[in-house]
Parts: sequence; structure tokens; C-alpha cells
Amino acid sequence: MIEKHIVLEDIDPVVFYGVNNGHLQMIKSLFPKLRIVARDNVIRILGDEEEMAKVEEDIENMRKHVLKYNTISEEDILDIVKGKKTKADSVKGVLVYSISGRPIKSRSANQQKLIDAFEKNDMIFAVGPAGTGKTYLSIALAVKALKEKTVKRIILSRPAVEAGEKLGFLPGDMKDKIDPYLQPLYDALEDMLPAVKLQDMMEKHIIQIAPLAFMRGRTLSDAIVILDEAQNTTPQQIRMFLTRMGWNTKMIITGDLTQIDLPNRQMSGLKEALRILKGIEGISIIELGKEDIVRHKLVTRIVNAYDAYDNRMEEEREFYKNKNKNESIN
Repeated sequence: MIEKHIVLEDIDPVVFYGVNNGHLQMIKSLFPKLRIVARDNVIRILGDEEEMAKVEEDIENMRKHVLKYNTISEEDILDIVKGKKTKADSVKGVLVYSISGRPIKSRSANQQKLIDAFEKNDMIFAVGPAGTGKTYLSIALAVKALKEKTVKRIILSRPAVEAGEKLGFLPGDMKDKIDPYLQPLYDALEDMLPAVKLQDMMEKHIIQIAPLAFMRGRTLSDAIVILDEAQNTTPQQIRMFLTRMGWNTKMIITGDLTQIDLPNRQMSGLKEALRILKGIEGISIIELGKEDIVRHKLVTRIVNAYDAYDNRMEEEREFYKNKNKNESIN
């Protein structure tokens, strides 16, 4: 008789053990010759050495399944013990899985271009209207890289610019003050990582969320760095941000040039950067359009309606401009 301890690292043991320890009971029934006891994230096994090697390998494969897919079923457990592929393993093109087990992957040709560009380039600009999945897909790529241990951390940033309304004084410490600006980033992370795991990663600074103003002076290495809502950066801010890039780092910059909230008609740093950096080796610019919108179908209709309105207003301005010009000549 020998004894081994298996530690369920990087996963939520509650998901592994199942409701009312249902998964654990199933594992025990599949290995009746072994005594299996679990406490917290440690599984203690006593029994025959040959049988022990088999269950140790299977439990590790189950742990990897939970780490990758955020879920595991009794059917998955049976497939793993039998040495077969699970249903989830057969699905192709998936970046990561949500905490409910939903596959997160590209849903349009341009979204796939973003994924392909990430594989081939160290800096990617993803530009397009609301609802095209720019931020969500970028965070999925970052979470995938973190899970695969190709980087050590994720750094997420946003300029703290209010969208057309003054929020005034915000109570609390610095984190409380900047959190409202960063909520969309939290929303995406919470959809992909279990709450306990996400909290642990943030406490250990494996995942860092910071306003753009805190980037000055830093060198960001071994990381995926995402700058969201980059249309609201000034030219000086985005230049500062892009030059923070260190070794083994990839940057994704997302933005929507139709939603610039900078005051006093200030020049958008994103607009300037796209013009300056176009064609530079190692930098890819992906333009997403209305056809890539993956939110409610009404979002596409709203975007179309506003585009049509903007075009009409532009035509009217040109008409009156030319009319006034002709009248002044006459």
C-alpha cells in the first residue's frame, strides 16, 4: 500500500468535485480498489501502486479539462478514464470557455482575422463600432495565453474619460475611483474566469487593471497588454503607452473612432497612431465593421441608423457650405 497526495492547482475544487461531491463519488466508483479522500484542493489516495499511477494520470487530465473549459461533466470523466476525447476536445477554433462552459471563438471573418493577427504580430489595432467583440475577443486571447503560460500576466488599461456626462466626485480609495471606468474589462474577465480564481489573480497582480495615467515609466514584459477605448487617448498618451512594450509582450489596442469623447475637439491619439503606424512590420491593423456586430440584432440597426444620419448631416453641411460660397462670389 502506498499513499499519494494530488493538489488541484489553478482550478476551483468545487467544480472538480461536482454538486454534492457527485464527480468525486463517481471517480471513487471507477477505482474501487483505491481509497480516495478529498479535502479542500488536495486529494489523498491510498492503494496499489499500478492502480495509483492510472488514477493519478486521469485526475491530472480531469484537472486540465476543468482548467481549460471551466467545467466538467460525468460524461467527460468517463471519456477521460477510457482514454477518449471529450466532446469539448472535438470542438475546433475555441480560444477559451466561459465559466458556464460556453465556447468563446470568432463569430465573423474579421474576428478571425484579429485572432490570426495576434498569432503573427506583437502589436494589433482592432478598430470598429460598438458590439463587434473587440474588447471581449482581446481579453479571451489574453486569458488563453495566460492559461497556456506563454505570458506571466495580463495588463488591462483604459483612459479615464467620461462619455458625455460629468460624474463629479467619486468616493473611496483609488481603486474605487477608477473601477467605474474599467467595468467592461471586469465584465469580460468575470465571464471567463471563476470568481475565486480571478480574485486570487488580481491580488497576486497576475491580472492588473490600471488607468492609462499609471503607465508612465513602466516597462511591460512577459505580458499581454490591452488598451481599451483607445479613441479617447490623446496623441501624447497613446505614444507613451505604445513605448511601454517590453520583451515577450503583445499589445492589443481597441477603439471605435465614431465614439470619441475627448473634450474641445481634441485630436484622438488612436486616429493619429493608425495613420503613423500603418504598414510597419510587426503591427497589424484589423478593421471590424457592422457585419461583425455580435450583440442584439437591434445594435446593428442602431449603428446603421446613426451612420445614415451622420451621412445626411454631412451632405447638408456640404450643401450649405457650397451655397454660401456661391452666394458670396455672386
